[in-house]
Amino acid sequence: MERHPETAMVQGGRPTGPGAMLNTPLVLNSTFRVGGELGYGRSGNDTWAAFEDVMGELEGGEAVAFSSGIAAASAVLDLVPIGGTIVAPTSFYMGLWSQLGERAESGRANIHFVDQTDTAAVLNAAQGADLVWIETPSNPLMQIADIAAIAEGLDEATLLAVDGTFTTPLLQLPLALGADIVVHSATKVIGGHADLLMGVVCTNAPTAERLRDHRYTYGATPGSLEAFLALRGLRTLAVRLERAQANALALAELLGESDYVKYVLYPGLTWHPGHALAKRQMRGFGTMLSFEVAGGEQAAARLCSATKVFANATSLGGVESLMEVRGNRESERAMGTPAALIRLSAGIEHVDDLLADLQQALTIAHSG
Repeated sequence: MERHPETAMVQGGRPTGPGAMLNTPLVLNSTFRVGGELGYGRSGNDTWAAFEDVMGELEGGEAVAFSSGIAAASAVLDLVPIGGTIVAPTSFYMGLWSQLGERAESGRANIHFVDQTDTAAVLNAAQGADLVWIETPSNPLMQIADIAAIAEGLDEATLLAVDGTFTTPLLQLPLALGADIVVHSATKVIGGHADLLMGVVCTNAPTAERLRDHRYTYGATPGSLEAFLALRGLRTLAVRLERAQANALALAELLGESDYVKYVLYPGLTWHPGHALAKRQMRGFGTMLSFEVAGGEQAAARLCSATKVFANATSLGGVESLMEVRGNRESERAMGTPAALIRLSAGIEHVDDLLADLQQALTIAHSG
């Protein structure tokens, strides 16, 4: 029986049969007796496999877990041969932007940066490329790329990878839209509790096998505890996401109406330039938004320091609401992030408390 994703993430990856444990246990083991399917701990274990089974079902492919989101992304980039060509957005996750810069400087890859919202420009840059990487919605500018149109226009030999960290499989299914690979930092919304580092790639069977070989060879294996926690986080993803997403929209609307705010970037707002596309290819608009307050960097810093419910911290996707001045990093500014840009991750607190906290912080930031 085909089941809804909300059911799959609760029921999937569990032992079955009479007398079976309800939960897949935390497997702590590195060595196996000769003659079995696994020979060493880098090959896998039951805890990883349970998480991978659920993620594979949700994404419609095979899942391969890694020690972190950046490790998962690195393994995908390593599918590109030495000297190959990668097309990437002009603005996206700064950790990957830095890594692509290092690959270009060392001669490992040719990197072409392009505005991912311009499908024609992406396809033009992708001629002869080995890999196109898109991130939609992008971090932190919330740009929306047309996954289906880009996938349809690429040559068969060019891989299309999509960072799905902001959306999770509940809001967007890149493989169903024609992408070859979807990458998640499971540290974020999937884990959901700010207590683990983990990544996962979902793709077709041949590519998954190449990624497993890469994971074994280079050792970017997840810890068993992290896999256990990530699977536990998946169990509540649907309800967490529903609450946090509703909070994000309410916060975006408050910011959009504030005289203290220059602009808000959230695809759920009808005036967002990617709203129509996001509505078409996503099942919701996510938990992340960015905005800039009037008064520049000092006002932005005052706002983030004045909150009582929001934590002034990096990362995203946990049950707690966070905000930070994202534009104060050199690498972010190099990608065009405004120096005073604030990125906000909506958690699952009561919306009235979040709205009141944000309003009082805006007042302090403006009066400072």
